[in-house]
Amino acid sequence: MSAQSPPRQGAVRGVILDFYGTLVRLVEPLPPSHRSFFLSRGLVEAADKWGDQWTVGPRDGEEHTAHSTSERAYHTWELDRLRRRALACGVPGAAAGPLAADLDRAMKDLRLALFDDVPAALAGLRARGLTVAVCSNWFWDLDRAIEDVGIAGLVDIAVTSARAGARKPHPLIYRTVLEQCGLRPEQAVFVGDMWESDVAGPLAYGMRAVHLWRPDRVVAGAAPSLPDGAARIASLTALSALV
Repeated sequence: MSAQSPPRQGAVRGVILDFYGTLVRLVEPLPPSHRSFFLSRGLVEAADKWGDQWTVGPRDGEEHTAHSTSERAYHTWELDRLRRRALACGVPGAAAGPLAADLDRAMKDLRLALFDDVPAALAGLRARGLTVAVCSNWFWDLDRAIEDVGIAGLVDIAVTSARAGARKPHPLIYRTVLEQCGLRPEQAVFVGDMWESDVAGPLAYGMRAVHLWRPDRVVAGAAPSLPDGAARIASLTALSALV
């Protein structure tokens, strides 16, 4: 594991962190599988076509500004996406809407817990006068999720893809979080566990990046080689030395 510092291109004024996999993790009871909702309705063939329950939302990098004008508009779009996918998998028309609503609720009924290193790491950044932001491919209520896990007092800005109108690594979400933080790209360090969204995307936008590669990560495979402007850490405890 490498923890060398990114090249110093000017004073860092803010740290932007991913949410899931970086600050929080899923804990039991885990949400029910999507397949169970199909099988409870006797929709075996449709269940086989539905696929992985974690890939039914918007794609990474997708822009959806037309649907992010309000919470109601975005939720309507979420339900319609699920309903149309269900119809394409062979779910009867009358059943598609109620199924979509059940799936939507299940996808958002998440039990989250902080990683142990999070409170001290965020408090340390705040104590140094740095702006602390969270930027995540998440549902509309990221601010509520941050409050529920107990770190609302340690986070200055929260930007969710649902409200920004695009998912990482789309440039729009990076522009949004930087504007809300009052920072230029070169003044920010982005920290996260996903390579394209949290390292490659921020680097392409002009930020520095820190790849969080936890020993108990859910991401499989080997860690990619570090490009210029990036560092890698195994815990947020090591973050303060890099910024």
